[in-house]
Amino acid sequence: MNLFLDSFWRSVAYCLRPRVIALSFLPLVLMVALALGLGYYFWEGALDWVRGALESSSMVNNVWTWLQSAGAGSLKMVLAPLIVIFAVTPVIVVLSLLMVAILMTPALTLLVAERRFPQLERKRGGSMLMSLMWSLGSTGLALIAIVISVPLWLVPPLILVLPPLIWGWLTYRVMAFDALAEHASVEERREIFRRHRGWLLGIGVFCGYLGAAPSLIWASGALFAAAFVILVPLAIWIYTLVFALSSLWFAHYCLAALQALRTEKELAATTALAAALAPSQTTIDVQALPLPDDTTSDARPQS
Repeated sequence: MNLFLDSFWRSVAYCLRPRVIALSFLPLVLMVALALGLGYYFWEGALDWVRGALESSSMVNNVWTWLQSAGAGSLKMVLAPLIVIFAVTPVIVVLSLLMVAILMTPALTLLVAERRFPQLERKRGGSMLMSLMWSLGSTGLALIAIVISVPLWLVPPLILVLPPLIWGWLTYRVMAFDALAEHASVEERREIFRRHRGWLLGIGVFCGYLGAAPSLIWASGALFAAAFVILVPLAIWIYTLVFALSSLWFAHYCLAALQALRTEKELAATTALAAALAPSQTTIDVQALPLPDDTTSDARPQS
């Protein structure tokens, strides 16, 4: 718990550094260009497809009739944009995570290592290719989990649990690996994952809930179309900052855990060496004791 809280407040403090804020704009520029490009070419087509699907459903038409009788028929105008927005949000989240992992995480981990752990040996247990393959594999598993769990999102309690849990698992897998790739060996990374899996997953889930907050901005963009162009970059930047915070949090936590693991191993090695030398030292001490004077003790008077 101490390591969990200590790494959290340190990551929050690091987010206020100008270098971190400047780095957060790199993924933002790429994601804004991608989001605006996709919106320009596919927004109207996606809306038309969703509206056609809704109008062809008899159940939805019955709901519209009930809403109009209740005086809430205007909700029909915003439902299609909301469906498209919430469908696109997981994709934006995953792409933002990958952008941060590729563009920001190595630089942020290096910043933490230079300022807090300058003496920590770099064993380079993970290369850039391994990190990319690990991230893509974890992202694929997360997307499969999202597709499988979408029907469960209709159950009110589960929609508050499943998406943050999936984001948390993905964040934990990607960020923890990248935080340890430069400094830890393969064995050390596996040992830290084994010992701290619960806390690392907790960091990921907490950041997953933080990542769900910008969805309110997406919803506001659907309701206030005039400000949508401004709210899209704002939401993406908030996503980027959330993942930058998680990247710093994992860097502080994982590097501190790695340092503690190496200190523990050095102490264990020193204790084992001292225990191995102790019997030989005792033998030397026994042999160094003066022997009794046999000539004196055995001397008897001659008759």
